[in-house]
Amino acid sequence: MTRAGTWMLAAALMLTAFPSLAQQNQAPAGPPTRLRATIEKFDNGMATIKTQAGDTALVAVGPKTNISGVAARQLSDIKPNDFIGITAMTDKDGMMHATEVHIFPAQMRGAGEGHYPWDKGPTSTMTNAAVAGMVDSSDGKVFTMSYKDRSSGQMGEVKIDISPTIPIVAFVRGDQSLLKPGAQVVMFARKNPDGNYMALAIVAEKDGVKPPM
Repeated sequence: MTRAGTWMLAAALMLTAFPSLAQQNQAPAGPPTRLRATIEKFDNGMATIKTQAGDTALVAVGPKTNISGVAARQLSDIKPNDFIGITAMTDKDGMMHATEVHIFPAQMRGAGEGHYPWDKGPTSTMTNAAVAGMVDSSDGKVFTMSYKDRSSGQMGEVKIDISPTIPIVAFVRGDQSLLKPGAQVVMFARKNPDGNYMALAIVAEKDGVKPPM
């Protein structure tokens, strides 16, 4: 992934994570939209996708669209002070359990930093933060995640239980060859007045490893 591409993906993640920040810098087309979808067709810079909601959409993919793949990793690959993202669900006792982990490359440290609601369920959260500690648990490890709250500027900390059986991936270099029929993608895109989209950044399935975000 090039440095410019890395920061494009970081910016897309940050704007979709923090709508208020997007509003402050909003272009006429509006802040980016996160699209979880499957590629149906890609031809001449235009992707036809089927979203998780079952809708069909057209997404323009330009030469400046950053495309990243994902590679499978294991829980043992995560080290103290790594900057990672964790989607989690909170149980009735208030404990957060990870449903996926994505490991950021060093250049993306700080992307979308914080702990905030996510759109994978009523109790889902996203935590993009540094690994401040890890201890063994009954089904894996409990990570202590340290982050800077962008609203208050104060440091925050949460504990998340991570099972080694959940998807754990790292961002890797990708290109338009990943946008083949059947590939699963997460797109960060701006919606045009005609209802179609322009992709800013794409995280795509690579070698059978799907983006779990």
